[in-house]
Amino acid sequence: MALRFVIIGGGPAGTQAATTAARLGAEVTLIERDIIGGAANLWDCIPSKAMIATGGQLMQLRHTTDMGLNAGAAQLDLVALRGRIEGIVDALQAGNRRLLESQGVNMVKGTGRIFDQQTVLATTAEGDLTFEADAIMVSTGSRPRIPDWAAPDGDRVLTTRDAYPPKELPEHLIVIGSGVTGVEFVHMFSSFGSKVTLIVSRQQVLPSKDPEVAAELENDFLRRGVSLFKGARAVGLDHTEDGGIAVRCDDGRVARGSHALLAIGSIPNVEGVGLDKVGVEMNGSWVKSLDHHLRTNVPHIYVAGDVSGKLPLASVASMQGRKIAEHVMGLHKVDHRHIDYEKAASAIFTEPEIADVGLAEADAFAEGRKVRVTKVPFVSLAKALINDDPRGFVKIISDPATGVVLGGSIVGQHAAELISVIALAVTASLRVNDIAESLFVHPALAEALAEAAE
Repeated sequence: MALRFVIIGGGPAGTQAATTAARLGAEVTLIERDIIGGAANLWDCIPSKAMIATGGQLMQLRHTTDMGLNAGAAQLDLVALRGRIEGIVDALQAGNRRLLESQGVNMVKGTGRIFDQQTVLATTAEGDLTFEADAIMVSTGSRPRIPDWAAPDGDRVLTTRDAYPPKELPEHLIVIGSGVTGVEFVHMFSSFGSKVTLIVSRQQVLPSKDPEVAAELENDFLRRGVSLFKGARAVGLDHTEDGGIAVRCDDGRVARGSHALLAIGSIPNVEGVGLDKVGVEMNGSWVKSLDHHLRTNVPHIYVAGDVSGKLPLASVASMQGRKIAEHVMGLHKVDHRHIDYEKAASAIFTEPEIADVGLAEADAFAEGRKVRVTKVPFVSLAKALINDDPRGFVKIISDPATGVVLGGSIVGQHAAELISVIALAVTASLRVNDIAESLFVHPALAEALAEAAE
């Protein structure tokens, strides 16, 4: 009899685990309450990037005269934008469903929970269904964290999930939170024409990133007219008599605008899933411990995606799903590489784009580690001048003794694509010479990679 694998949550981790396990011969049941593709497709990654792409096009149209064009004024159409986002989401979900169906995965629309060690219960519109399981994976995603001093209403006080797109374009948006999500919202709404204030709890945006990278983004925000409240932590939110919003900060400053957006992290969706009921050790909303295979202390129960507490990236969740499926099906007994989270590439879809992978320069120096740092600005490249966007740079971190590439950062056009070269080098332990001796296209932004590797 085929191994019975039940997955709760059909986001990137769940869909990848389902297709991989089914291909390897498992009997797979995937339970998802919203859409196949999960929150990444429904609320988070895909809708936000679609809005950012629209904002980027608007910015380009506003600067066409710099490239010898007179295209006229462009206007944002929120109704059309909403339809575009829905069309993308529908197409992705349809593609995911076709793939799962082709692999014989049993898809159940409902809310799943672990009933006992070997049984999963799905609550559906037609009633409850039970599924026997030899292995169980929980990949139920996360939701925006809401502080006790804020009460989102979907109109003036927004969570990230109220903003894809919002009901109306904010005249003046106050973004609370300067991490990845926060700065992406600053970028998209300033591109749409909103005035934006960003509350930055530290002394730089993107506090976990390279200071040079953060400085480049801050400069772009200032050029756009974004107001930065640095070193200020939001502690209160009030509705004003004129219908606006006032955000109080711990240093006494008050940010005033028409709307506020909360972008201060997320918490995993584990309530009611039943992990604690079957003996999985929990630390609040988080699983207490996981091994390299993402197993909980209950050996046949795994968690993935945001629930795992690892890097909250769709690419990481997808890889986790694949690795779990391979472990469930016994492939770890042969050639099986564990996920190295320190080698995961990530990107921020601001303008300019930001991407990094591997060891960061600041971390290397903090650890007293000797590294070689090479940096090439895009302004020195013909392609950047042709594109009329010379902002940013490529930075490569390598071992001075061996030349092995340890990490890198890119700020500029198409950084999310270009970082793949450095990510491959980091993963495969390539040397800087391997990049420098590659023959790249000319003119191309990728030439900066070869120059930085010399």
